[in-house]
Amino acid sequence: MHTQDSSHWQHDHIFAQDQVRPGEKRTLIVVLITAIMMVIEIAAGLAFGSMALLADGLHMASHAAALGIAFLAYVIARRMASDMRFSFGTGKLNSLAGFASAVLLLGFALIMVTESTSRFINPVSISYDQALIVAVVGLVVNGLSAWIFASTPHHHDSHHGHGHHHDHNLRAAYLHVLADALTSVLAIVALLAAKYYGANWLDPFMGLVGAALVARWSYGLIRDSARVLLDRQANTDLISAVKARIEGQSDDRVTDLHCWSIGHGIYAADIAIVSDAPKSPDHYKSLIPAELGIVHATIEVHRCPGL
Repeated sequence: MHTQDSSHWQHDHIFAQDQVRPGEKRTLIVVLITAIMMVIEIAAGLAFGSMALLADGLHMASHAAALGIAFLAYVIARRMASDMRFSFGTGKLNSLAGFASAVLLLGFALIMVTESTSRFINPVSISYDQALIVAVVGLVVNGLSAWIFASTPHHHDSHHGHGHHHDHNLRAAYLHVLADALTSVLAIVALLAAKYYGANWLDPFMGLVGAALVARWSYGLIRDSARVLLDRQANTDLISAVKARIEGQSDDRVTDLHCWSIGHGIYAADIAIVSDAPKSPDHYKSLIPAELGIVHATIEVHRCPGL
């Protein structure tokens, strides 16, 4: 190629990752709500000598930290979107934050198991009225937070499901507040049963039930975010759709196809095509439907007479 300007053949790798995500502002709101509730509970626990309030406040602190990670991931991904050190943009920061948050969620489940087991072995006296107030207030706060996340607008992709499943960061934040809400509901049920029916064993039992559900959510998020971080091949529906469009009614054949997620609902693809009458890479790129979310495609074309 001569010394003429090559900018026409170049493109950026930002892929709209410099835009503010719908989940970012909502995450900040929930972080602030959680932090305020945390300060109130810790202060009240210290002032009134309540271990229940203090413990719940510290528990809130752990989730405030996890939600803080989620918010920082949005900000960092957006501000560093044009950094050339990231080959395909900063989309995977979303899944990295989701993975880290899921590990924290799993740790929270293990703490619940440990504490519940300890309560079975060494039962403690419970101040039912005070504990119920804490649980109800916690449920209201977490219910509000969960509603804020659930109302986040997200795109629908017929091949890959809803945006919540792609935005691992938002999903992690949502699961944290959902875990808190679940804990509050189980606590209220257990406390009422213990107060009015003497079923003190139900309190630690509900702790184990909650831990099992939280662990299951955590495992699902770890699995899904790890797929993105490890460049796992996209699902078979997407692969089949790409092959079907390129091969169509022609003699072109896709001999090698790698497609992996590089961010929130977006993919990169590396496609090798063999044909007895090969066309330009741009032609094959034009065949890939935009709704599949493949924002970066590298096409390798080989001639094979008489295919």
